[in-house]
Amino acid sequence: MGRLRELLSENTPDMAAVTSHLDSLDSTARVAEVRTLGRRQQARLFEAAKGYKPVTLNDIVSSDRGAMHEVVHHGKNSLPLFNRFAKVFMRPTAGSGPELWGYNRTGTFIETVVGPGYFVAYPFEVDGEVLVDYLRVPPERPEHWPAILPNSARLSRFVYNGTQDILRGVSEHVTIGRAMKGGKPMSAWFVLCRDDES
Repeated sequence: MGRLRELLSENTPDMAAVTSHLDSLDSTARVAEVRTLGRRQQARLFEAAKGYKPVTLNDIVSSDRGAMHEVVHHGKNSLPLFNRFAKVFMRPTAGSGPELWGYNRTGTFIETVVGPGYFVAYPFEVDGEVLVDYLRVPPERPEHWPAILPNSARLSRFVYNGTQDILRGVSEHVTIGRAMKGGKPMSAWFVLCRDDES
């Protein structure tokens, strides 16, 4: 059992110990650790992170990143299959509000069959959380990103359409999320780890 899974085996995890452990790792080890987490650990981490470490848009994409420059967050979700992915974020072009634009990088096959799952992320009404909103899609993208499609297209209508994700802070690089549909929480969680070299 990895150290992170061990820390999350407690009903009430010691979040300071979780943060300290994750911050002590290099980028490769940190991604490997978060990708060991299964459904139970992700659900437990999401609950333990409530109100623990406020997360802002600057935590997701540093304020020194220019518009249209991507920042990759490697992730693992609680699905039994196709559970490794990345959420890719960027700062929008001038004139947009306090928000980030992005999509789900899941590999060519899934992106083609399901869709890229574009979203807009912005501060949530609950202080210290960020909402990843699939009800909105960005108006533009970098040239190397896939074509922007509405989330009602292809099989995306069963995956992303009508969905919103809540992100909570865990450590300097790691956030934990839970999906909602129609404003109601779903039994679907995911953990993300920011790649500062992306």
